[in-house]
Amino acid sequence: MRRCSVVAVLTALLAASPAGAAKHKPRSIYRSPLLWATVNVCDTPGNPDTIGIRGSIPGSGVRGETMFLRFQVQYFSRSEKRWHNILQGADSGWIAVGSALFRVRQAGWSFRFAAPANGKSDLLRGAVTFEWRKSGKVVRRARKRTKSGHASAAGADPAGYSAATCEIK
Repeated sequence: MRRCSVVAVLTALLAASPAGAAKHKPRSIYRSPLLWATVNVCDTPGNPDTIGIRGSIPGSGVRGETMFLRFQVQYFSRSEKRWHNILQGADSGWIAVGSALFRVRQAGWSFRFAAPANGKSDLLRGAVTFEWRKSGKVVRRARKRTKSGHASAAGADPAGYSAATCEIK
């Protein structure tokens, strides 16, 4: 009887130990609140006809991984009622933002466009692609469209500005 009690206690201790905790999966990097994209500049007096896009990428904590961001602009076709990528002058290319050992990194890119003619306006948004690479190979990738409610570490105009879209008039 005493042997069964000892076995039960040991089993309970093992289940509560770090080895038992390893069975629980960590939160997905793809659902991290540190992974986001926002419009942080939109056609201001200091940045006319400009959309600024900022992205935040969480580190994976994996030694040897490097993080990259790519900023692209999309426009809304009112006649088709859908978003399209702008094919020229609206892609930053890949930007290295540092080691994945950092908890989080932010970067941004601004794009200036010709003002629309005849008093019309263009509705724009950003799309940010996030990559984590090791030895030159992509080990994970995510993509986010811009949303409001994010705090830029730098570059917002006005300070603290965050939006999902930008209307260039």
